[in-house]
Amino acid sequence: MKKLLKSLMVAAVAFAITGCGGTGDSKANKPVTMSGSTSMEKMMTAMNEAYYNETNNEATAEYTGSGAGIEAVLAGSVNIGNASRALKDEEKAKGAVENIVAIDGIAIVVDKANGVENLTKEQLAKIYTGEITNWSEVGGENQSIVVIGREAGSGTRGAFEEILKVENNCKYAQEIDSTGAVMAKVASIPGAIGYVSLDVVDDTVKALKIEGVVGNEENIKAGTYALQRPFVMVTKGEISEQDQSVQDYFKFVQSDKGQEIIKSVGLITVD
Repeated sequence: MKKLLKSLMVAAVAFAITGCGGTGDSKANKPVTMSGSTSMEKMMTAMNEAYYNETNNEATAEYTGSGAGIEAVLAGSVNIGNASRALKDEEKAKGAVENIVAIDGIAIVVDKANGVENLTKEQLAKIYTGEITNWSEVGGENQSIVVIGREAGSGTRGAFEEILKVENNCKYAQEIDSTGAVMAKVASIPGAIGYVSLDVVDDTVKALKIEGVVGNEENIKAGTYALQRPFVMVTKGEISEQDQSVQDYFKFVQSDKGQEIIKSVGLITVD
């Protein structure tokens, strides 16, 4: 009986040491939490799954929009805020650090029956500010243009409006709260136009050329495709100042495996 009690006591002590995180590894195994850009969902889903498979450590992401993600990381409620746009000066002043992990093109999409193939930046800006309202004005059919955009706070919207210099001047027929919903609306509404991340474009819609240039990796890297923006993983302070778990996550993103994932979802790696 004494021998049995002694064995049980040894087992209990061993469980207490390991179960309570008595080793220095517990900090590295903390789940990494993220929130932010819906445009980054495809990349982050693949990245977090591969990270878990490779390290057995968890990383979770919520898709709340870029602005909300940046606010969350600054408030300390998540480790990383995902943003599909560059940081604003006022965000940097609050301690947000811009860690660019990929480059994405913004695709301009229309319904598949639309006969227009190309728009200039000027034409695109005029469509979104309401100066051009019919497809016949840009070489298409006599059909009203239905302007679809993202909600205020969206990184895609912020980048799109900044590139075209139409901030606060757009006249949207509908403002949609996710990339997938924009795709669905454009596909189902005759005469609709919208902007989405290039990596999510599929055969339900048609992507237009901009200034005669196709949106693809080659043209984005060459700088000839006009609509492109960074995918940013925002931290409060430098990466080196974060928990070990966050530092380890960034090391994985920057590893050969992480770079392969970025390419596999149609994004451009940062040299």
